[in-house]
Amino acid sequence: MKEVTKEVYLKWYEDMLLWRKFEDKLAALYIQQKVRGFLHLYNGQEAVLAGALHAMNLGGKDKMITAYRNHVQPIGMGVDPRKVMAELLGKVTGTSKGMGGSMHIFSKEHGFYGGHGIVGAQIPVGAGMAFADKYFETGGVTLTYFGDGAARQGSLHEAFNMAMLWKLPVVFICENNGYAMGTSVERTANHTDIWKLGLGYEMPCGPVDGMNPVKVAEAMHEAMERARRGDGPTFLEMKTYRYRGHSMSDAQLYRSKDEVEEYRKIDPITQVLDIIKEKNYATDAEIEIIDERVKDLVEECATFAEESPFPEVQQLYDVVYEQENYPFIPHRL
Repeated sequence: MKEVTKEVYLKWYEDMLLWRKFEDKLAALYIQQKVRGFLHLYNGQEAVLAGALHAMNLGGKDKMITAYRNHVQPIGMGVDPRKVMAELLGKVTGTSKGMGGSMHIFSKEHGFYGGHGIVGAQIPVGAGMAFADKYFETGGVTLTYFGDGAARQGSLHEAFNMAMLWKLPVVFICENNGYAMGTSVERTANHTDIWKLGLGYEMPCGPVDGMNPVKVAEAMHEAMERARRGDGPTFLEMKTYRYRGHSMSDAQLYRSKDEVEEYRKIDPITQVLDIIKEKNYATDAEIEIIDERVKDLVEECATFAEESPFPEVQQLYDVVYEQENYPFIPHRL
């Protein structure tokens, strides 16, 4: 695995802080009704993404697909955060010209394939993407994310079976934040170790501390190397936690404030910052500069998004399809 150096820790801190503050701003904009529909925030789960990105070949053949808690992943993979925020506000400058919104961020250019609103739908799609990589011998690996709620979907078992049968280069990752939409893991099955679902398919599997980016990076590196060797998939259960509700409309009646505060004691951003200070990787003044840089970038994203125009009505026709023998609707894209 690539060494976890001083530079890596500083990048993790700045990246995770940006993701957290970016979504805090989105929450504020949602309350102002500038972000419409649903809004599912990633606060608390940032280490899962930070560790995975350390193990990936960004800008290469590796790809990622996930569910609808999907705003910060594309930013981590290189998508302009201004475009991501614009998409959430439904503006034409967004990643999908304002047509996708919160649950459907997408960037083929950066290897990020959504953003899926149907629970568990991305699991077989991720396996299919890995099938294409194997068929065309690209050398790429697909990271397929889903939550603990989606782990109960039948499509998971179909995808697991085919992935093992064909030794597909895919890593399945369950981000177990404990509550799915609002029901505790203990109430959804007679087992709480979700990673053990892989045992039924003789798939390499195991639990990972999803609050620690180093542990995530180590597990992801091993799984991705196995996939690249042609040895097939791995299933990892990232044990993590979300500090906000399932979505902004979630009253969170299923857990106490004390429980949330206990998990804040192992906040991934705080853990990384503690190591930076312990190892003297940065002074307080240098950390403050990072904090200000993140604050300024978030404000820049919000300004860009709010000042961008909404799409014209014509775009509804332009983004569907163009039929050559029906020239009565002109397309401009």
